[in-house]
Amino acid sequence: MLYWLFKWIVIGPWLRVLYRPWTEDMDVIPPQGPAILVSNHLSFCDSFFLALVVDRRITFLAKQEYFTGKGIKGLISRAFFTGVGQVPIDRSSGRAAEAAINTGLRVLSDGHLLGIYPEGTRTADGRLYRGKTGVARMALESRVPVIPVAMIGTYEIQPPGQVRPHIRRVGIRFGQPLDFSRYDGLEGDRFVLRSVTDEIMYALMGLSDQEYVDVYAARAKQIRAEKAAVAAGEPDDD
Repeated sequence: MLYWLFKWIVIGPWLRVLYRPWTEDMDVIPPQGPAILVSNHLSFCDSFFLALVVDRRITFLAKQEYFTGKGIKGLISRAFFTGVGQVPIDRSSGRAAEAAINTGLRVLSDGHLLGIYPEGTRTADGRLYRGKTGVARMALESRVPVIPVAMIGTYEIQPPGQVRPHIRRVGIRFGQPLDFSRYDGLEGDRFVLRSVTDEIMYALMGLSDQEYVDVYAARAKQIRAEKAAVAAGEPDDD
């Protein structure tokens, strides 16, 4: 209920007026039945714009921190993400990752659209980073359409660390559904999972025109932080 309230009354009309989102090939979204929407992740606002342009409701796997914050900010965040029906996932361990995959599969088994960012976190510099194989597991086990989605211009609106978003036009480009039926029964093969994930990331690279970096985004952020600490004269943990 709250999802549609925010989309059509509270937030959606303002986003349409201020950012005038454009789309390409949105007709690839099935009118009914499950599908996985895999997107690059440039900004906090990506989910808002994707939900805005897709007629069907999308359930996103949202990081658990949005549901566990403290104080007034945490309360507002928890109320919002819970109210719009998003699902918290814990990214802290292998067991938690398995639980996240099972959650995604449950959403798909209920016939819904599942939104996921295979990079696992937002880019720190606008480039596209290595995808995590959980998305491949979900794709192979559910055997549903996998639709690549490229967010265009959202990094310039609100890059990480930017509190107040800039105003400029954004776009959402949809790619043709990816078919992984040739890998049926191989969802336990880690080499197959990596191959499927890399194919998804290659499709996103083509749609978004981003530079691809074969490193996990979280690791890239860690390296940047370590370099910044060294430059600031702070002692290295090693």
